[in-house]
Amino acid sequence: MTVISTEKDTEALHFRLVAEFDAGVERVWRIWADAQQLQRWWGPPTWPATFETYEFEEGGRAAYYMTGPDGEKARGWWRITAVEPPRLLTFVDGFADENGDPVPDMGETAATVTLEDLGGRTRMTMTTAFQSIEQLEQMVEMGMEEGIRAALGQVDALLAEDASV
Repeated sequence: MTVISTEKDTEALHFRLVAEFDAGVERVWRIWADAQQLQRWWGPPTWPATFETYEFEEGGRAAYYMTGPDGEKARGWWRITAVEPPRLLTFVDGFADENGDPVPDMGETAATVTLEDLGGRTRMTMTTAFQSIEQLEQMVEMGMEEGIRAALGQVDALLAEDASV
């Protein structure tokens, strides 16, 4: 995986990351569509994700937590708004409390994931839309970019498993 670019647009309230993978679009799509595969990379290696609910369909919901090195759990949720295999996924996400209920103070973000065929390779663009500049800055300060880069760093090993079968 190569991260091609990252961009924080404070006027549009977007954060965009572009990465490329040495695998076809259908294969890269499965890292999103299959909950078992998703939880192997969603979250940095030191904060692995566990999905408790994953309804991969328009209108579906996801509930997950990431477990930190000290056992601390950070919970999140998704509301999936579009699934167009194998090229488009959109979802609204946010933080959750220990019961899995949304934490309104942290707001919501809207994520759009697109996959583009590059002749056997795949370009993935992830765009996160924020509700305010304060929310965007807070997420950046919390290490959003470093976290997603670390998470995506685990994808190549996952994709290589199929290549060796």
